[in-house]
Amino acid sequence: MAGGPLMIPLAILGLMIYLVLGELFLHLLANSYFRNDPNEYGHWVDRPEEAKGKLGEIIRYSQEGCRTTSDVRLRFAEIREATIPPVQRRIVFANILLGAAPLTGLLGTVMGMLKTFLSLSVATGGNTIDFVAGGISEALITTQTGLVFAIPGYVAVTFLKKQMNEIDHFFTQLEILTAIKFERQNKEKSQPAA
Repeated sequence: MAGGPLMIPLAILGLMIYLVLGELFLHLLANSYFRNDPNEYGHWVDRPEEAKGKLGEIIRYSQEGCRTTSDVRLRFAEIREATIPPVQRRIVFANILLGAAPLTGLLGTVMGMLKTFLSLSVATGGNTIDFVAGGISEALITTQTGLVFAIPGYVAVTFLKKQMNEIDHFFTQLEILTAIKFERQNKEKSQPAA
């Protein structure tokens, strides 16, 4: 097999990397409520019944039973805790797999070079070139395969981290708007009627 015995573990690693990344992309795509128009957030915070889908659920949950801005902050802390850590855990796992791919390729390089040096020591005549070429080929193919899996994976993880930061920013915007709404309502209640 071209690339040597480490091609099977590399193939399994590559499959796992792209399964994890694909699942993350699908998860974020299914929860793309944070991509709505930021100009509408205030409207939805003031009229939560008009917000639809997951966004509506979040806005209604952040307001139901809340009386103070402290209650709102606690609700958004719960929302963040339920949303962001699962994505972070998947990204950490993807990073571990992505780190293992080039290292496995490097191990293949070492094994290929050892095979090359061994063939230099035992081969004679015209066979030497064939053995050396086979060892170098094995070394380069495993390194290349590890990098082919890792480089696009790192690009994907960078994109996913950006998406996770956008979700956190979205929650911060909603939290601020909701806190302002509750402060405004509390001021109106505390002012004496004219």
